[in-house]
Amino acid sequence: MLTVVERVMLLHNVDVFSEVPTEELAFLAGIVEEKAFKAGERIYKEHDASDSMYVVVTGAVRLHKDEVDVSTAKTNEAFGTWALFDDEPRLVAATAASDTTVLRIDKEAFIDLLADNVQITRGVLKAIVGRLRRVLARIGGSS
Repeated sequence: MLTVVERVMLLHNVDVFSEVPTEELAFLAGIVEEKAFKAGERIYKEHDASDSMYVVVTGAVRLHKDEVDVSTAKTNEAFGTWALFDDEPRLVAATAASDTTVLRIDKEAFIDLLADNVQITRGVLKAIVGRLRRVLARIGGSS
């Protein structure tokens, strides 16, 4: 089991939480659930409900459509992030590529936390806007 401090350090590396003050991440660390998966075990299927996001603590997670690999989430990387903000079904499946431990953030618990903590909400929105600005800059848009 990770300590709260270790969870905060992992969460701080997730781009959508990068603008959240470190002391506020302790509240977020309090709602995460640590889960272990064996190599080849399915974390979620394509078209499943988008009910949580994950951060890889150890191991790797294969993100795929049927048997076509889309990407791999490795240690300290997040996947399924947009599930916290969107009700659309999952676009890809996630399968443990090796024995893997993840932090799982439940969408409902996250929404409740945002409702009670303006600093976290402000930090998440700032990070999302920053991500959008970077995407627009890459495609030649303006802000």
